[in-house]
Amino acid sequence: MALDETPGEATNKTILTISSRNYSSWSMRGWLLAKLSGIEFETVVVPIEEAGRRAELLLLSPSILVPCLHHDGIKVWDTLAICEYLNELCPEAKLLPGDRKARAHCRAICGEMHSGFSALRSALPMNLRGHFPNFPVWSRARDDIERIVTIWRECLGTYAGPWLFGEITAADAMYVPVVTRLLTYDVKVDPDIAEYCLRVLRLPSVAEWIDAARLETEDIEELDAEF
Repeated sequence: MALDETPGEATNKTILTISSRNYSSWSMRGWLLAKLSGIEFETVVVPIEEAGRRAELLLLSPSILVPCLHHDGIKVWDTLAICEYLNELCPEAKLLPGDRKARAHCRAICGEMHSGFSALRSALPMNLRGHFPNFPVWSRARDDIERIVTIWRECLGTYAGPWLFGEITAADAMYVPVVTRLLTYDVKVDPDIAEYCLRVLRLPSVAEWIDAARLETEDIEELDAEF
């Protein structure tokens, strides 16, 4: 498919355009949301050599190109917009909780993940093929990790687990790339949080994504170095 062609224009197929499975946390979130929704879709992977996509992965430009969902002649980009669209399209999947109070809480922590934690993103970029034992995590990134752990612990306590809002929701999908970063950079967490992380990693959809990421051959040297 040509890069200037819009997926889905000449077909009724639902298509999700993503970037690198190994490096792109936003692609992972969008793909997991689509999987959780139960919608049938095809995945189109765009190469990372193109300058704009490489800049996204290196956090040098906003993430505006991927993921992008093409459905029924509609083009939806931005992970939160994809989440809301899929929740309307597939309400039975309950990507957002049915209870109004819980739904507001879920939206809030998804939004916090979407717009915050810049220190974590910079210090611990997503790299599913990498493993850096005893990686030094600078203080601002540790503050982000502590905030995320607090969110997880509060949700697991409030909604009684096993997922952040009892049943699995968009919130779990939004925070999966944090779980993988903790693994990549050998970040130790308390046993209750480690148990939640293991539960996330055992999800079939998460395992499928990670397996595919490990088969990728494209590299970004800046994200493979122990910096």
